[in-house]
Amino acid sequence: MGLLAPRMNAIKPSPTIAVTTKAAELKAAGRDIIGLGAGEPDFDTPEHVKDAARKAIADGKTKYTAVDGIPELKAAIVDKFKRENNITTTTANITVGTGGKQVLYNAIMASVENGDEVIIPAPYWVSYPDIVMLAGGKPVFVSCPENAGFRLLPEQLAEAITPKTKWLILNSPSNPTGAGYSASDLSALAEVLRQHPHVHVLCDDMYEHLVYGDFTFATLVEVAPDLQDRVLTMNGVSKAYCMTGWRIGYATGPAPLIKAIATIQSQSTSSPNSIAQHAAVAALNGSLDFMVSNLKAFDQRRQLVVDSLNTIDGLSCPNPDGAFYVYPSVAGVIGRKRPDGQVIANDSDYVTWLLEDGGVAAVQGAAFGLEPHFRISYATGTAALEDACRRIKVSTEKLS
Repeated sequence: MGLLAPRMNAIKPSPTIAVTTKAAELKAAGRDIIGLGAGEPDFDTPEHVKDAARKAIADGKTKYTAVDGIPELKAAIVDKFKRENNITTTTANITVGTGGKQVLYNAIMASVENGDEVIIPAPYWVSYPDIVMLAGGKPVFVSCPENAGFRLLPEQLAEAITPKTKWLILNSPSNPTGAGYSASDLSALAEVLRQHPHVHVLCDDMYEHLVYGDFTFATLVEVAPDLQDRVLTMNGVSKAYCMTGWRIGYATGPAPLIKAIATIQSQSTSSPNSIAQHAAVAALNGSLDFMVSNLKAFDQRRQLVVDSLNTIDGLSCPNPDGAFYVYPSVAGVIGRKRPDGQVIANDSDYVTWLLEDGGVAAVQGAAFGLEPHFRISYATGTAALEDACRRIKVSTEKLS
């Protein structure tokens, strides 16, 4: 009998983390690499948040806390949902985890049994299907191509639902595409969900505040409050508050699920970091003024990358609604040859070429379930993005 459990055969390490790791290794070996794989803002954590962390340390807030969050943070989350999303909830319906990923993991582990189906619109965040498979569930992928705005359509949802469906996962704005669901989009999906009361919805709203242009963020419970007892609304401080390393995610949902999540957490990590929790209180209760300059910079970078990529023969880059990713199509370069004669057969071949020839690290669309595309994170400095786009153009033009 081998050491590893058979379930490990079904999952793989995160492709986005793998790209970031590879880029770091090449840099350490002396290569000139621009890493565009990480979903991490390059801006520093706001000073008032860091001040709250320093005060928490000085005040001795360094002990274990309640398993799923300190009362002050749960209260701040309740206020946040009411103030920003028009969702009325209570501290009994709040869970706090070590990042949004742990909240999602705990929720799936607490609810999915062998054979349960989870509908995942593709392209998707890379961790969704693997978490479902670890729990014994079956990911049901629904292709949402660029000509549909990378969004799940109501008729697709209706067709995908079976008696075995346990969850639908919705991510808006999306990682990897930046596509967002409007209030009317969500209302149309809600009409389908009302016909299938056994289906629950996991709303991943991590990029809520990172939206551009005319797009207005909305979340499902906000537009369909009658579905609240079937929805887990997940968020966190990582992206908008530039707190990725602080590792605080949170959610509101049905009390039985929230209680089960706490039970799982009590037997895995126990409480999230105490200092980070107090910092998150300051983030949620504090001013959002710092986001104005951050969003302006992100928006300028978005336009820079979209405009630059659309000048490259063979690439086509739609303009995202939010987050800090673009998801360009590479359909126009499939079949072209590298100078060494190798054929670019898919998007994985293309991003390998970009890394080898141009020193640009991006993530292939295959990792997100929709080819032929690749993902670029523009959460990095403008000068680096300009250089990266220039390198992408040079490397792509070498393909014949």
